[in-house]
Amino acid sequence: MTTSSETTSGAQLELAYRAAVADDVPALVELVNSCYRGDSSRKGWTTEADLLDGQRVDADGMAELLERTNTIVLVAEAEGRIVACCELQRGISGAYFGMFSVLPTIQGGGLGKRVLAEAEATAAREWGCRLMRMKVLKQRPDLIAWYERRGYTNTGKTEPFPYGDENFGLPKRADLAFVELTRELPAP
Repeated sequence: MTTSSETTSGAQLELAYRAAVADDVPALVELVNSCYRGDSSRKGWTTEADLLDGQRVDADGMAELLERTNTIVLVAEAEGRIVACCELQRGISGAYFGMFSVLPTIQGGGLGKRVLAEAEATAAREWGCRLMRMKVLKQRPDLIAWYERRGYTNTGKTEPFPYGDENFGLPKRADLAFVELTRELPAP
């Protein structure tokens, strides 16, 4: 476990990072869904509520994710509560970064930047990965720009949205697609 701190709205926020465990499933499902879907997600800037309805993840899907041997769900805790998480998946050509969630009520204060940096460091340290890869909805130019400011590059590769698979949500528009972003990671 690693820790770091930051000042947000005048208050010191100390984070502890660790791999999620089965007991975290309810809190993770609540956090992830609150960041991506519904009115609660509108309290932050990363909402997909205008693009998708439905759940982002359910308890069974989260539990299955935690059981994978090539995956870490990294959590950031503050004051005993999970305030952020992300999925890291080891692959042949590096690590995949996904399901990035920061509690909507504390977004915009630099916490996401810190969690992303910890995720990159974890992939490099734990697996020796030198590349981080992710998929972002192309309809999220503000989010793509945020990642680009952190060193990610749009590879030009796109992938269609998996229409008909409710595990990804219920689309509100017919033109959804993902773009791939990558970043070379420094050696640990």
